[in-house]
Amino acid sequence: MFSVLKRVLGVLIFSEPTSLTIGIKIRWDLPMKPAPIKETIAFEDVEKLDIRVGTIVSVGDVPDSKKLVKLTVDFGNHSRTILAGIKKERENPKEIEGKQALFVVNLPERKMAGERSQGMLFDIGYADGIAPCLAVPEKEVPNGSRAG
Repeated sequence: MFSVLKRVLGVLIFSEPTSLTIGIKIRWDLPMKPAPIKETIAFEDVEKLDIRVGTIVSVGDVPDSKKLVKLTVDFGNHSRTILAGIKKERENPKEIEGKQALFVVNLPERKMAGERSQGMLFDIGYADGIAPCLAVPEKEVPNGSRAG
């Protein structure tokens, strides 16, 4: 009997190594190959980023996009609309509603697919071909708290 954890990006993931009855072997010993580290930047450049914790209040569709969803994010003293390319990454993008996550809030506003984005969501994994997850604080903190 297979104990399936969940379906991610069209691939079944099993909780332990196993063989399917048709003889396909699922490999668990294949590690992710980390991407090369990017070029060195000045510490002052890192300090320019304003990374804050916000709670994702709602996740809405962006009709003119196959990738983007529209997040409404509470930063404590204000809310923002942030577009994130997670529509294809998750079976149900609404599953992140109510969760805290990290966002870059001092990027210039950007219009994509007819919608305005006022920041960027930190999302881990997609660029490395692994199941994506949010970058989140270890415990709940006040919305608007700064990282770094």
